[in-house]
Formats: sequence, structure tokens, C-alpha cells
Amino acid sequence: MAAEARAVEAFYHLEGLEQVLLGALRQAGRDPSALRPEDLAPVDAFHVRGREATVELALLAEVTGREQVLDVGCGLGGAARYLATLGCRVVGVDLTECYCRMAAHLSRLVGLEGQTRFCRADAVRLPFAEASFDLVWTEHTQMNVADKARFYGEIARVLRPGGRLAFYDILQGNGGAPYYPVPWAADASTNFLLTPEALRAQLQSTGFQLLFWEDRTEEAVAWFQELFQRSRREGRPALGLHLLMGPQARVKSENQLRNLAEGRIVLVEGVAERR
Repeated sequence: MAAEARAVEAFYHLEGLEQVLLGALRQAGRDPSALRPEDLAPVDAFHVRGREATVELALLAEVTGREQVLDVGCGLGGAARYLATLGCRVVGVDLTECYCRMAAHLSRLVGLEGQTRFCRADAVRLPFAEASFDLVWTEHTQMNVADKARFYGEIARVLRPGGRLAFYDILQGNGGAPYYPVPWAADASTNFLLTPEALRAQLQSTGFQLLFWEDRTEEAVAWFQELFQRSRREGRPALGLHLLMGPQARVKSENQLRNLAEGRIVLVEGVAERR
């Protein structure tokens, strides 16, 4: 594993993750022995706009429920479980071992262990045969991957011809370097943002045809503003993404909003087809 990947894993690793999340579920009034997938949405959709963005992307990708799906950078498995509720069979991979263990445990708690599987893997060395999947799914992952050619090359390799890549990505804006820390990086050492133009070019050179591309930055700013307003009114919820971001959760979120508002980062949703 490359030094960059080890640094990314270390950034996300959390000791005692299972105890923290199960305790937060109970504090939020949710019985871990009687959970539904949607009960986990406040914490297992670790990306801007949460479960709403996942549902939106599935519609854009025209998911039928018959797909074999690979979720690259699956985190706690929220997107994988949502796609499983639609009928898909999903494999999730992530660099962070504690995330993979927790994703599998949460799937067992909601009865989706038969349709979801999680394993630790590096996105630039996917442990799957060529043409294994109908859909590759990735939300807020590529910004932690230094080698973009290998990242998208591996995605193309494991996709069947005509298969689709559904992505929801943070990209470099034209407003300057991001403020740190942010939810995916403490500093520039684990931040590998592409510009929108570079991502389009990378997809094309890797053999993808772009089917859909939409800038979601304005929606992201509005989402963060509402999040902060609600927090001021009601206080921080027991169950939320702050549990994954640690003691700097507030400043990471504030920097994320500031970066979006100043055009230092942009948020893009898209679907591409493997030619």
C-alpha cells in the first residue's frame, strides 16, 4: 500500500467505533436489535447532503435493482444498503478496516447481510476480475486517491461493457486552495482534488462516455446552512456525522461550507458509461 493510502487510512481510523455508534443509536432512541436501514441515515451517509444525495444519484443512474454493484469508498455502507433495498447485490470496499467491519455489522443489524458484502481494499488495486460489475458507485472518494489514472482504470476494468459509473465528487474550484481541516483531510497531504475539466478528461481517456453531469454546489451550500441553523436551534444530535469526524467535527464542517461558498471546492454529480 502506498504511503498516501496509509495516511488516508490513518486519518479515518476510529478506535471503539462500534461502541460509539451503538451508544449513539441508543441515545437517539433507536434499538440496535430492531433497526431499519433508514434509521442509520444520519451517520452512514458520510457525504454532503446525506441520504438525499444517494437516492438522487440512484435515480440518475437508473438503478433497476438487478445490478451487481461495487461501492468504492463505501465507508459505513450506507449507500450499499440503500442500493440493496432496491434489490441490488452490493460489494463495498474501503481502505479503513474499522469502517468495513462496522458496515458488515450494521448490515447484519438491518437484515441485509445477504445482499451486501464489505472488504478492505485499495481502490487502485481492486481484488476483482475484469467485467465483474454492472455498476460502480462512488461518493466522495476520489479526492483521497493520488493516482487518478489507476483509480478510474480499475473502475473501468471491473465494469462490464456498457456498465455505468455513478459518482458524486468534491472537485477543485477556481477560488484557491481549500481551508483545512476538512472532513477528508487534515491538510494538503491527503487531498488530491481534480478540477472538473480534469475529471471530464480523465473519464474520456479511460474509456467512459459521460451521460450526466450536474454541479450541486448551490444545493450543498444550502444544506450546510440549514444544518448549522438546526444545530443552533436544537443542539447537536446524538446521531450524526460528527461521530466520524472526531473532536474537530465543527471546524471541518465550517471549513467545508466556507470552501463551497468561496468556490474553493465544487460538488459534482454524474453518470458515465463504459464504452
